[in-house]
Amino acid sequence: MVNAIQKINDLRDYLSYKFVEREEIVEGILLAILAKQHVLLVGPPGTAKSNLVSELAKHITGGNYFQWLLSRFSTPEELFGPVSLQGLEKGIYKRNTLNKLPESHIAFIDEIFKSNSAILNAMLTLINERIFYNDGQPITSPLMTVVGASNEYPEDGENLEALFDRFLLRYHVDYIGEDNHFISMLKGISPKSPMPLSINEITELQLYTAMVNIPNSVLEVLLQIRNKLKDEGIRPSDRRFKQSLNIIRANAFLKQRNTVEYSDLAVLSHSLWETVDQSEKVKVIVKEFCTDKLKFQLDQYFNDANEQFEIVRKQQTAESALEATKKMKDILHSISLLKPQYPARVNECEEVEKKVKIALSKVAEAAIGI
Repeated sequence: MVNAIQKINDLRDYLSYKFVEREEIVEGILLAILAKQHVLLVGPPGTAKSNLVSELAKHITGGNYFQWLLSRFSTPEELFGPVSLQGLEKGIYKRNTLNKLPESHIAFIDEIFKSNSAILNAMLTLINERIFYNDGQPITSPLMTVVGASNEYPEDGENLEALFDRFLLRYHVDYIGEDNHFISMLKGISPKSPMPLSINEITELQLYTAMVNIPNSVLEVLLQIRNKLKDEGIRPSDRRFKQSLNIIRANAFLKQRNTVEYSDLAVLSHSLWETVDQSEKVKVIVKEFCTDKLKFQLDQYFNDANEQFEIVRKQQTAESALEATKKMKDILHSISLLKPQYPARVNECEEVEKKVKIALSKVAEAAIGI
């Protein structure tokens, strides 16, 4: 498993170097694979959307990769395979799905919002439930992740809301912004190709991802994000919040941690909006809650207590000892006020409280010797 983790991190670094200014998107696609979710890339033509995904697919072995460009005139045969003529002769309407979407592990579908009614319902079921109905029989698909791409977002009235909702992570892809990055792209310098990652290794990584612990404190912050979004008139569905849990697990796992931290919530800025005009507001709100405010306060209190002790140790005066004692008692009082605010994290407060009391006792000992 350790080797597989190294491989996926090497793949991330390789793709991020090869495709400049696409680091967030590269990571988002890998997170979606680990969480068995789907990604949407929206941006103008020529922004390397298809190149990035096909390059990723080249470094995954043992699985099936499917890539297709849709148009308004695309037929079900293009995605799901042709109907078997032999079957038709027997009155069986069965498709040959070999090398098509139902048998793929990873798929890239370009211009996905050009899906027409002939293919939309079957694709929705396949993306959401990993089931394809062939001649009425449900067939389980090995599909892990679909990366959808489009030059534009769907417009109201196109009946594409359900398809848009299937993509848990959504990224806007723009042209390269920085001059030096543009030069790097023109030079086309690529790092050494990483070791390939097998489908079996990915399956193993997915199992470990699902085992990553999400503390109650993180769930409480997620609730606060939900309430703040609600105040702003933004209402992601309960399903979207539930599915997001595996994304934040994947984010922690990719960083080789077995417990989710507040910083892992940052990825939800690409998940918790429903309309494009909400995306910036969601980003600001999520960022506000990504900082572990309690940890920041406790670290500050602990550092302040140590600073007071150092002042007493250096000055060796009764005045400094009295001042330090007063400030440390104020710190202890402040910590006590934090406990009811964070009932699930009282132990953390008490650990810092204990350290401050030790520092206070050292100040008292120093004062005796003055």
